[in-house]
Amino acid sequence: MSATPATDSTPNDKSSSSSDQSQLLRFIGTLPAQPPNTLRLFERPEYFTAIGADATYIATTVFKTTSVLKRLGTHPTCTLSRTICESFLRDALLSQGQRVEIYRAPNQQQQAGEWQCTVASPGNLQQVHEMLFANGDMVDAPLMAVHVSGSGEIGVGFVDPAQRTLGVCVFTDSDVFSNLEALVIQLGVRECLVVEERAASAARRRLASMLARCNVVLTACERALFSAKNIEQDLARLLNTAAPVAALPELLLTLALGPLACALQYLGLLSDDSAHGTYAIRTHSLAQFMKLDASALDALNLLHRPQMPRNMSLQGLLDRCRTAQGRRLLAQWLKQPLVDRELIERRLDLVEVFFVDAERRNALRQTHLRVFPDLARLASRLQGGARASLQDIVRVYQLVNALPALGDALSHAAAGSEQQDAREAMVREEYLGPVRQIADSLGPLRDLVETTVDLEMADQHEFMLRADFDEALQDTRAQMDSAMDLILTQLQQVSDALDLEAYKKVKLEKHASFGYCLRVSRVDAARLRGKPRFFELATLKTGVFFTTAALRDAARAWAEQADAYARTQAELVREVVRVAASYCPLLAQLNALVAHLDVVLAFAEASASAPVPYTRPRVGAEVLRLVDARHPCLEVQDGVSFIANGVEMARGRSDFAIITGPNMGGKSTYIRQIGVIALMAQIGCFVPCESAELPLFDCILARVGAGDAQMKGVSTFMAEMLETASILKTASERSLVIIDELGRGTSTYDGFGLAWAISEHIIKEIRCLCLFATHFHELTELQREFANVDNLHVIAKISEGAKDLTLLYRIGKGVCDQSFGIHVAELANFPESVVRLAKRKVDELEDKEFGNAEEDVRMEEAFGKNVMAEGSRLIELFLAEFTETEGLDTMHPEQIAARVNELEAKYRTEISANPWVQSIISTL
Repeated sequence: MSATPATDSTPNDKSSSSSDQSQLLRFIGTLPAQPPNTLRLFERPEYFTAIGADATYIATTVFKTTSVLKRLGTHPTCTLSRTICESFLRDALLSQGQRVEIYRAPNQQQQAGEWQCTVASPGNLQQVHEMLFANGDMVDAPLMAVHVSGSGEIGVGFVDPAQRTLGVCVFTDSDVFSNLEALVIQLGVRECLVVEERAASAARRRLASMLARCNVVLTACERALFSAKNIEQDLARLLNTAAPVAALPELLLTLALGPLACALQYLGLLSDDSAHGTYAIRTHSLAQFMKLDASALDALNLLHRPQMPRNMSLQGLLDRCRTAQGRRLLAQWLKQPLVDRELIERRLDLVEVFFVDAERRNALRQTHLRVFPDLARLASRLQGGARASLQDIVRVYQLVNALPALGDALSHAAAGSEQQDAREAMVREEYLGPVRQIADSLGPLRDLVETTVDLEMADQHEFMLRADFDEALQDTRAQMDSAMDLILTQLQQVSDALDLEAYKKVKLEKHASFGYCLRVSRVDAARLRGKPRFFELATLKTGVFFTTAALRDAARAWAEQADAYARTQAELVREVVRVAASYCPLLAQLNALVAHLDVVLAFAEASASAPVPYTRPRVGAEVLRLVDARHPCLEVQDGVSFIANGVEMARGRSDFAIITGPNMGGKSTYIRQIGVIALMAQIGCFVPCESAELPLFDCILARVGAGDAQMKGVSTFMAEMLETASILKTASERSLVIIDELGRGTSTYDGFGLAWAISEHIIKEIRCLCLFATHFHELTELQREFANVDNLHVIAKISEGAKDLTLLYRIGKGVCDQSFGIHVAELANFPESVVRLAKRKVDELEDKEFGNAEEDVRMEEAFGKNVMAEGSRLIELFLAEFTETEGLDTMHPEQIAARVNELEAKYRTEISANPWVQSIISTL
């Protein structure tokens, strides 16, 4: 077995006995075949081992080298320290969507070969929860199970172990599963359970494709797990309710009960005693939140992704939260924008209170919220029983003591206008009243802690019960103190005998192996020689450890009493934890309240501290009218002087906007910022505008960018068509649709035809607000046919020499009167010969469009139709491959020249063999 590199303190496998290695080899031989997308790890007391293909994978992905690999029999092995393994598991489960099996080695009480297996997956993190989030914020990972009926009706059951919540949902969906996609995004699901099929049907393939777009792992389960025959008694064990389970309205959604039963069994909740009587159940309605698709999440950069600069996502920009629960709630709100105007206005009112009152906002954020622990994690540990400790109880106690000060900070407000007083009343109703009520209800828990826990020792980070709390504890503590007195007496007597100062020259040590003993420096150790009363124990760099017979007896007596104290205390601590766990529903209420306050304060802070402060939007208007709108993420980037643009869209008059203009002119930014602002308004945040009026949108749908999905087996064009099909089947009259560069993944004529047909369908059939950025200038002719089409363009100027292009990043009315593609290529420092060839090709295409038949005949007589066709194909291939070069917009001129040379070398033989192409090149 192997050791990790010297950079990490992982033990070398040479320390393992040969019998342990043989036992592991025998156990590996008994394991079943490894499931796909599953990693196996073997846990030892201080490290983890991976074997076979898993070892090679970890060596190359974690350590970036195979030099760490060793051998165990014929198997390559790799070891990871606990710290590195925790980081690796977080990435594997939360980012890579992999499953993990962890086998724990037998302990001394187990018989040989009794390995315990823990299975974790993206939706089932409970068994590895402490390992994953010991040093970071807890991540909620709800698990979903789905059943699709033959009629297109879908039943969904989901479980959120972190929030102790069960949910059911039934709805009708299209064949592209757009409603299910919205539900997946709203819940933040990472894993979805479905019935196992022998051969994947067309519907299953479409479902898998949708889940893959959302980065959700699809897990097939046996059909028997979807049986709901015992669901009523299972819920009776899990739910914290006095009402009869049979009367629950959720049981009427029969199509969702099978999936819920499957999720419960997959997570093993029924066999977990700590889960019994702690869950709540609810019915989830898709209509209560705005629908978002995966493309909208990506297009609008709503959620933060690893390696992304923090302010490049809306989540990173708005995340001014001071608590872990606040950060989780912010991510949830971003995926669940409201559609109820009254609820939105209530959030906006609360944000405005703290937006105006900077002093109170800063006091709450900097002084009070920052000391709040993660109550969801604390409650989870308390309900887990065995995982909780006295330190957790003390954290809750400290929290209870902090609540009065939080209430005082919330109530501090100067008298204002009638409108301000109304909003202050809302603060009292939303936060202050519940805080004080919860503080009073937690009073008995505070008294319990003060009675049972030694708070003076807790201040020194020593967590134990008060000795006077229990008579047995008190007696044991007295005997421990008596033994300690004997130990200290021995310390003084030995110091006198050696003529060395106690505590400075002769030091009392508590050694892991020897217990209490004494230590002197190696220089002073000579005084021990020849004195039989002193027994040397070990010689280390730090000195010589020794003892005496009397000290050894006293130390043994103290250790025995300490063990007895620990055993007695452990039983009492379990009882204290059990009592504290009964307060978990109150802690859950406080957790939700603190998270809500934290996010509202974060919105107010982000709105007030922006380069130009945000403004309160007016939601529920009949028009979309934004004055001097800005992109919230781009305006905060270093070196950016953002150009604000407005928009006005009214139903029946200008609800379909076509935006044309050059690349890099700001079309994409313009349409995306409108989508971001619409979403910000409906989560209850102020928006980056001079003023804003917006309708209530039921969904935001996007088709933005031409990025390939080849890693998922989907071409650029197919991905484009799938996303557009979902838009056409999902959008309603109350939707906001954002489309950028539709039709570029196929031929010009096919692409234009599709863009025209899709646009016409949206205009005539759906009639929603739509922003359509395009390079097809011919699409602007739609304005002649439909009165509700509005043509906009990005303003750009060309100097008199027709060489220098100036992009103004402003949006103007009307159609862009020319194409700037070649000018943009010149700005990118294309080789001059390539630019001339492109201009010539444009002239030829324009001549062909205007019917230059004589020139066509002359060229065909000189070179032949087949040669010209082949030459045209070569030129188109060359230019197409060049323009599709990844990262072309950000390439250095030398990189662009190198790319051109690379393509020239690729096509040199074919170009040299084509006289028509040669004739064109000779005229450049």
